[in-house]
Amino acid sequence: MADLVRLSELPVGGQATIREFVGAKSAALRLREMGMLVGTGLTFVRKAPLGDPLEIKVRGYRLTLRKTEAETIMVEPAE
Repeated sequence: MADLVRLSELPVGGQATIREFVGAKSAALRLREMGMLVGTGLTFVRKAPLGDPLEIKVRGYRLTLRKTEAETIMVEPAE
């Protein structure tokens, strides 16, 4: 198993699998309600010019997250 990194640290175009949520439980609940479950694959599509927000592709749709939200998601990068 590869080392876990924060979603916000994944390079643009990178693919990963969600492994855990850290931090505020209310934020993690909201993210899970949007389909971001442990074991779900995602692709980091792009980030805004100033670095916030971030766009990811998960479960066939595109989702925009604030950088602070992305920092609460630990992912395992695909090799």
